[in-house]
Amino acid sequence: MQPQYRGFPQRSPHAAPQSNSRRGIGPMVGAHPQNSLTPAQMQAQQTAQAQASDRAKIRSRKPTDKNIPDGVEDCIIGDGVQRYREIRELERRLDATMMRKRLDLQDSVNRNVKRYRTLRVWISNTVEDQPWQADALDVDAFDFTTNMDSSYRVKIEGRLLDEEEDDNDSEDSDDEDGAANGDAMDEDGKEKKKTAAPTKKYKLSHFFKAMTVDFDRNKTKEGADQSVEWKKPVVAPNAPNLPNAADFDQLEFKRGGDENINITINLVRDETPERFQLSPALANVLDTPVATRAEAVMGIWDYIKAMGLQEDDEKRSFDCDDRLRAVIGREKGHIPYLPETIIGHMSSLPPIKLPYTIRVDKDFHENPQPTIYDIQVLVDDPLRAALHSYLTNQAYAQNLLEIATLNEHVALLVQKNHQLEIKTHILRLFIQEPYRIHLQVVKLTKKRFGGYLWGGCSQVGPVLTNHAAKTIQGSYLVYMVSFTSDEKANSVPGF
Repeated sequence: MQPQYRGFPQRSPHAAPQSNSRRGIGPMVGAHPQNSLTPAQMQAQQTAQAQASDRAKIRSRKPTDKNIPDGVEDCIIGDGVQRYREIRELERRLDATMMRKRLDLQDSVNRNVKRYRTLRVWISNTVEDQPWQADALDVDAFDFTTNMDSSYRVKIEGRLLDEEEDDNDSEDSDDEDGAANGDAMDEDGKEKKKTAAPTKKYKLSHFFKAMTVDFDRNKTKEGADQSVEWKKPVVAPNAPNLPNAADFDQLEFKRGGDENINITINLVRDETPERFQLSPALANVLDTPVATRAEAVMGIWDYIKAMGLQEDDEKRSFDCDDRLRAVIGREKGHIPYLPETIIGHMSSLPPIKLPYTIRVDKDFHENPQPTIYDIQVLVDDPLRAALHSYLTNQAYAQNLLEIATLNEHVALLVQKNHQLEIKTHILRLFIQEPYRIHLQVVKLTKKRFGGYLWGGCSQVGPVLTNHAAKTIQGSYLVYMVSFTSDEKANSVPGF
């Protein structure tokens, strides 16, 4: 018998000997030590396991079959059994339909559907301490300065237009055509307002994560820092209350100056999921210049299936045509590597640029007018919030508990009907052949209890002991029902 050795790591015979090599038996390497539980924790763990086991036993004892067995309709007057089976079939189809609809709603909520809305931005400015705002000048003095620091204040205000206001521009021509039928249009408008669902209110800071203002360098004062920059602070995704720096409808800044100056307001989008600018090669494949990562991957996959480029043997590989070759750079591509391949073809969207001229002259401020821009922004579909509230409705969970309780009662009633059907069948047979049924019950009793009830007798009709006689005499029908429920097919012919 070959001796057994410990499995130590082997060194190469050509390796140089170690100077501090340890001789003798190596240390035993075991598993990492685990933190031992305290007696209180062990007791709590054992109690939880015992409670879970008890609950499982209780659930296993509860009847779950709600189908009426065959033969019960012979004991019931009327068509109650047939009606119950029709109701059960209707319930099964209704449950399947409701579950399918809920899964469709869940898929719609998780699909993150967006829609475009119009964000209207107003840009205006006011002036303070300008030369033309001075009270009066001393004409006899040679000093014509006002000793005032001229300044201006710029206000950027944004508001998401309501759906009715958003549609007014596109419906102007329709209003002219429908002027003759004004009453009907008014009634439709009233009805639309009644059925309109409340939508979530979004502020200006919700749509952008950064905002900067670039000034015309030729007009700025030498050495003066005129830069304006705002960045949205990092907040939790589902924070109930946002800080003031991340939740506002207007932004103001003040700078010094007494001349008109051009500025450019840069707005960096804040979108979830983020959209990217596609390269010309990838845009040629997807037929769109902007897309998210998921949309780009799914678009390439749809293009591969539409053009029949997927290989027959290896489904994860595909052949590249001229368009895909410009994106992937190879003759063959692999679907698992598509997300990594398209990263180089996607770049951040350029910021939205809003030019504006700050006017400080008197003619303009006699009747100032703001500059207005309309920006298309993405918002969540309002139907998504309604579907989410429907899926998380507390009344639905309460209704499920009530339905589960009613199902338990139905299962108990079906079990009782089943037992009554067996008992009725046994009593009918007992009326027809009492002696034969008596012998069968005696055999079943002897088979179940053995020598405990019988004094060792082996005859077909033995003499019972006193304890056995009292036991069977007191629960004769109970024996028949309980024994025949699982052995009636083998014990009594015709069961």
